Amino acid sequence: MPIATADMADLADLLARRAVFGMRLGLERMHLLLRLLDEPQRSFRAIHVVGTNGKTSTTRFAQAMLSAQGLVAAAYTSPHVTGFGERVAVDGRPAPDDVLAAAVASVEEAAAQVDRMSDQPLTQFEVLTAAAFVAFRAAAVEAAVIEAGLGGRHDATNVLAAPVVALTNVGIDHVEQLGSTRAAIAAEKLAVVVAGADLVAGDADAEIAPVISTLASHAGSITLLPPGADVADAPPLAAAGRFQRANLALALAACERFCGDGFDRPAALAAAATVVVPGRLQIVGLDPLVVLDGAHNPHGAAALAAEVADLAAGRAVVGVIATLSDKDVAGVLDAIAPVLTSAVATTSASPRALAPAELAAALRARGVETTVEPSAARALERARSAAGQHGVVLVCGSLTLLEDLADAVHLTGAR
Repeated sequence: MPIATADMADLADLLARRAVFGMRLGLERMHLLLRLLDEPQRSFRAIHVVGTNGKTSTTRFAQAMLSAQGLVAAAYTSPHVTGFGERVAVDGRPAPDDVLAAAVASVEEAAAQVDRMSDQPLTQFEVLTAAAFVAFRAAAVEAAVIEAGLGGRHDATNVLAAPVVALTNVGIDHVEQLGSTRAAIAAEKLAVVVAGADLVAGDADAEIAPVISTLASHAGSITLLPPGADVADAPPLAAAGRFQRANLALALAACERFCGDGFDRPAALAAAATVVVPGRLQIVGLDPLVVLDGAHNPHGAAALAAEVADLAAGRAVVGVIATLSDKDVAGVLDAIAPVLTSAVATTSASPRALAPAELAAALRARGVETTVEPSAARALERARSAAGQHGVVLVCGSLTLLEDLADAVHLTGAR
């Protein structure tokens, strides 16, 4: 099916309009949309990546590994930091604006029909997911690594019937949609495993193991990776952080299962070593050291805090922090506050952003000297000044904050 022509102005307009529809779980609208588009998700085989943290990194690693096997391999990730094209990449290159705009325009023709037939309009994420599938079909993609957006069971990506599913880890997040226990959340995420699919799990502790065991009757195979799964033969990674070794191991195991005999492990690891993940422990400045990380839940914030403590090595750490009001703000701040010398509380463009004054009060209650600066760009400059030449600036709390600052820190989208 040919893709209609469109430009970046069309893309911005279409996606901005869809953003007002927010987030709705359920697959009926998505299945109808894809039928109207002649089922583009069936044009490629997929690895479906689910979990709480590490999904984007795992997805990018796996895509690089598949490309290294000679496949035309794509990655679909969310949310983005540097622009919508970052979400839709083929062989490590973000989709050009005109290509993504054309795919979205093509989907919108069908989406308008779905909107008329449904009492709930399609959301931005549903349209983008379908557009990614359309773009992948047009690019003759052979293998795609698809990151779930929220949960799994009712997520718009759960239309793949993927032969391999990779579970990164399970933490407490999105409790209103997924449940309040790790076991309940795991069940929602693992509902994407279809009969005969292979599951590779990086998180299989005592609370999660019973959920995984229920899949044994219909899964093709289940691979449980031990903590610190061996990737000792991997070269140094461009993606910083010790936690990336677990993501690398998971991606490797998933790709080995996906490709079967003849998988070239050295080539896969060499390709993954070049991957840069925007907004994940990403160093974007020196003197002072400026580090960006999108950690927005307690599990991610704890991993970030451990890395920052090592990076700082006793130097002052000034935070530039914005959070979303519907997140576990207390849990995030409990994890990150101990490594901060001071902070600047700011906000992001998200309508769900927590008021900076409220965030500042929460930081001060945890012993962090905090000032308020609603402008993210000015907050970054304040923090740089406070850190001085030899300090560290940590920008964290929300991926939306990182997106707002992408131009200011010259972020790029992929390897």
